[in-house]
Amino acid sequence: MKKVEAIIKPFKLDEVKEALQELGVQGMTVMEAKGYGRQKGHTELYRGAEYVVDFLPKIKVEIVIADDQLEPVLEAITGAARTGRIGDGKIFVSEISNVLRIRTGESGAQAI
Repeated sequence: MKKVEAIIKPFKLDEVKEALQELGVQGMTVMEAKGYGRQKGHTELYRGAEYVVDFLPKIKVEIVIADDQLEPVLEAITGAARTGRIGDGKIFVSEISNVLRIRTGESGAQAI
């Protein structure tokens, strides 16, 4: 099993969600996040004063999938989240050793 964490632009969330649903991905966790990478934030003008916005709004999507779903999921997220501009985000993939569904006690791939 794999855990896929995608950091994306907020306005791309619906497209990413739809792309994953088309693949049959059952569930996901979505969190609001703030951060920066190569973008390094930007400057804004507020009431005549200039200030730096270091952390930009992002969305973090987490899903756990079976190993054989990895490539289609990565392609779906990349295709749905890409704008071609700086700050499109990153995808991190981790190995998951076990999953346990609390309600039923199922574990492993059956619990996904």
